[in-house]
Amino acid sequence: MHRDHEIHNRRKGRNFGLLAVLVVFILLIFGVTVVKIRSGGLSEAFDHVLRPSAMGVEDGE
Repeated sequence: MHRDHEIHNRRKGRNFGLLAVLVVFILLIFGVTVVKIRSGGLSEAFDHVLRPSAMGVEDGE
């Protein structure tokens, strides 16, 4: 059996660090998506339709 070179050990450490950062980023995006889907009634998306709320028009005018 051979020993890994010191540079391989450093790269392995960096790769695990990058993996941890990517996993945290993916979990953050997933969490934000779940929260936005659960409160979907409160958000308005750009759907190419003129909305009175975007125009500032009140009901009854």
